[in-house]
Amino acid sequence: MTETLGRRDRKKAATRQALADAALRLFLERGYDQVSVKDVADAADVSTTTLFKHFPCKEALVYDRDTDREAALVAVVRDRPAGQSLPGALREHVLRTRRDRSGQGHPRFAEFLRLTHETPALATYGRRMWLRHESALAQAIAADVGLPAGDAGCAALARFALEIPSLAHGRDDEEQAINQIFDLLETGWPAPPEPPA
Repeated sequence: MTETLGRRDRKKAATRQALADAALRLFLERGYDQVSVKDVADAADVSTTTLFKHFPCKEALVYDRDTDREAALVAVVRDRPAGQSLPGALREHVLRTRRDRSGQGHPRFAEFLRLTHETPALATYGRRMWLRHESALAQAIAADVGLPAGDAGCAALARFALEIPSLAHGRDDEEQAINQIFDLLETGWPAPPEPPA
């Protein structure tokens, strides 16, 4: 019985991945608005009914790792080494994610970013997704430090941490920009120098 469930889960995962891969390929080749859900299902050799069993809407095909990203953010808080600050752990995660995405495993990442930023439906969906991540991250931070789930400081740290990649994107040295912003979160804004007497 366990083996059958394992095989079924593997088949579901393979179908989901085939759909996401087909969708991204078609969206990058033709443009998001020129590709229908039926086009994606046909390219993955499944029915549209099967597609909707795996993805609730067309936009979700682009953000197929949404749940994984949220779980990773919560794990950054929960599983960080003893003595490491929350901003320090989030900084490491952001830098590691940036390096992974810009590495050889994601040769079309720049095209993906352009697609998600320049397509209004995807930009809106992506923003809603990030807000869900922000809420989950804020709750994890609050639980970690023993504060109420709706604590404003925890919500602010979550929001700022999630916005840092966007703030750094396109700068001459993105990694330096990420570090500069996290330094600000870690140590605060420096006091102005004392005026001369």
